[in-house]
Amino acid sequence: MDLRRLSHVVALADTLHFARAAEAVHLSQPAFSRSIQAIESELGIRPFERDVGDVRPTPAGEFVIERARKLLFEARCLQRDVDLYRDSQLGDTPFGVGPLLTATLMPRALVALRREHPQVALRMEVGNWLQLLESLRSENIEFFAADVRDMPRDAALDIQLIGGQPAHLYVRAGHPLAGREHTLQEVWAYGLAVPKLLSPSKVELAALLGLPEGQEVTIALECDNYGMLKTVALTTDTVLGATTAAVGEELESGRLVRLIVHGWQSPTSTTGIVRLRGRTSSPAAKVAISAIVRAAGEINV
Repeated sequence: MDLRRLSHVVALADTLHFARAAEAVHLSQPAFSRSIQAIESELGIRPFERDVGDVRPTPAGEFVIERARKLLFEARCLQRDVDLYRDSQLGDTPFGVGPLLTATLMPRALVALRREHPQVALRMEVGNWLQLLESLRSENIEFFAADVRDMPRDAALDIQLIGGQPAHLYVRAGHPLAGREHTLQEVWAYGLAVPKLLSPSKVELAALLGLPEGQEVTIALECDNYGMLKTVALTTDTVLGATTAAVGEELESGRLVRLIVHGWQSPTSTTGIVRLRGRTSSPAAKVAISAIVRAAGEINV
């Protein structure tokens, strides 16, 4: 089967327009049309319906297009890896990381990678799992590591679970709440600052606070930037919800202290490495994933 012709099928599926697809693959429109006709003849099916001014995949075409994308992706991966192995290199890898891991695992993982594989070039994209999943599907990144609790099940994804981190409540040293136990109602009066993905549902918090059924609460500050959250907690009376790993330095220095709060349910993250199922990881991606998994074990997540 001709991979070049399969790439023409994918181009037409992406543009749904013969002229634009032909331009995308640098062919004249007549030559592009002949290529589509040739693969129709080779496969014995009609991948596209072609009405006046309208191009759309047939059910059989949808099947072919999905498989063609996978074949073309693997062909690109094979060529990349052959080039790297031939030149005795690991190459580079673009990958994504969620906000929690950016503040906890990644400093340790990146230090290890730079020490053990200084020849590897890394491009790290930070975002929530929705943003990272979009980048993964569009092949802008090879994999991502994030809190995957809220991700829907998807047969197209391969998720490797590597642990989780419980969240607790912290305040600055000298805070009026520091040094004794409290109820959640007492803590709530000072305002809660949390990363969005570690926040309990507003309905659950309302129940814990004894609010009427169905009523939601308003969290003082939801932000996935841990540096910003810690700055607010260290300079105001706002209560911080975070994992121990995310505030390790501040706890060690005594700038933050953990609160004991009756009624607080510490939501635990679920850390996962997410890849497209059936896709071969590059050598650089493999060493990056290995470093992240080791870092997760070292901080006991």
